Amino acid sequence: MLRVENLSVSIAGAEILRDVSLQVEPNAFVGLVGRNGAGKTTLMRAVMNLIGSDAGTIRIAGEDTTRAAPHIHARQGVGYMPEDRRLVPDWSVDDNVRLPAWAANTDDAEARVRRIYELIPEVAKVSDRRAMQLSGGQQKLVALARAFVAGTRLMILDEPFEGVAPALVQRLVEILSTLRSEGDHAVMISESDAVYSTALVDRTFVIERGRVSAV
Repeated sequence: MLRVENLSVSIAGAEILRDVSLQVEPNAFVGLVGRNGAGKTTLMRAVMNLIGSDAGTIRIAGEDTTRAAPHIHARQGVGYMPEDRRLVPDWSVDDNVRLPAWAANTDDAEARVRRIYELIPEVAKVSDRRAMQLSGGQQKLVALARAFVAGTRLMILDEPFEGVAPALVQRLVEILSTLRSEGDHAVMISESDAVYSTALVDRTFVIERGRVSAV
C-alpha cells in the first residue's frame, strides 16, 4: 500500500532523512518508533507531500506520488493525523471531520461520517461544537475521526498517544484495535517508545538520526 524507497529530505539545509526505505503492506499495521527529533514527523509529512524530498520515491497503491499535490491523497483513500492535530479552530467538529470528504468530493461522504460517529461516539456527541472549545484529548479524537474519513485504504498517524491521559490512550487503542480487526485498512503509527503500539502492529521500523531499520 505504501512503499518508500531511498528517501532523503533536508530542511533549511540540514539533512533530516537519509536514504530511508520502508513499506506498509495492504491491511497491515506498522509501527514507526524513534525518539523526539529522530525524523518520524518529517517522514510522515514527506509521505503526505507536505514537505518536499531531495531524493527517492514514494508510492501509494503502486502510484508514484513523490511530487503529487498534497490534496490528492484524500482522493487516494489516504488519511493523515498530524501530531499537533491541525484542526480548523473556528469550524465545528462536524465540519472538521468532513473536510477530507469535501476535498475529495466523495459520493459516500455521509456513509463515511456515520461510520466514524458509530466507531467514535465521543466525537458525535460534540459534533456541533467548535474545535477550539474542545480539550486536547477531544481534539485528538476529532483528528483521528477526520483521518478515518479520508483513510479508506491507508492511514498515517503521527504520535496519536502523545500528550493524552491514560484513559484516552486506552480508548485510542480500542478504536485502532477495532479497525485492525476489520482487516481492510493499512495503518502506520509513530510513537516515541512503542509502549502502546506494540500490541497493534504487525511489524516495527525504528528511526534514528534520520535512518530507518526494520526490527
